[in-house]
Amino acid sequence: MKLYNYFRSSASFRVRIALALKGLSYEYVPVHLARGEQKKEPYASISADALVPMLEIDGQRLSQSMAIIEYLDETYPEPALLPRDALERARVRALAQSIACEIHPLNNLRVLKYLVKELKVDDEAKNTWYRHWVRTGLESFERQLQANAALRQQAGVPASVYCHGDTPSLADCCLVPQIFNGQRFDVNLDGLPLTMAAFDACMALPAFQQAQPVNCPDSEA
Repeated sequence: MKLYNYFRSSASFRVRIALALKGLSYEYVPVHLARGEQKKEPYASISADALVPMLEIDGQRLSQSMAIIEYLDETYPEPALLPRDALERARVRALAQSIACEIHPLNNLRVLKYLVKELKVDDEAKNTWYRHWVRTGLESFERQLQANAALRQQAGVPASVYCHGDTPSLADCCLVPQIFNGQRFDVNLDGLPLTMAAFDACMALPAFQQAQPVNCPDSEA
């Protein structure tokens, strides 16, 4: 198993977390996004979308972090990252997609580079853009956690330790990298009690600690 990834890529970070939670070993293959290696050979010839992460298993290649994580969850079902119940599974996916589809696309490296190089936005304006969309997205995420917590309370179910329930889920795999990147850009994370409680609970686990960017082979590159 090979994981082509970049240490600061939040999408790559999600997959590293999932692999660590499932106790799966893999070969770490760095693709340095800031240097444009994703658009150069040899990676360009094996990645149709010229993005990371890409997981290679027995010669088969999978792209897109959410698809990769769901594949891993179906192929290596324990510990499960999605609930068995269809309704609860949809709620976890909604939380995960709030980050992967709403926050991340507005603030990934390609977008930030375009703002600076093509639209001539200065660094402070770029960072203001980043902080605005991350904060707005996390406020929405917090409201979803509050709504889910109210449903659990009504059903007499204990409060969630993580984003959903008492074990990490797909939503946690997405949340932690987003908080890491938000901290890098000095996003205001105050007033998000459920969100940050889930983050703190995750970061107390060895799998999340192991997967974080500072532990990547290319983190000093």
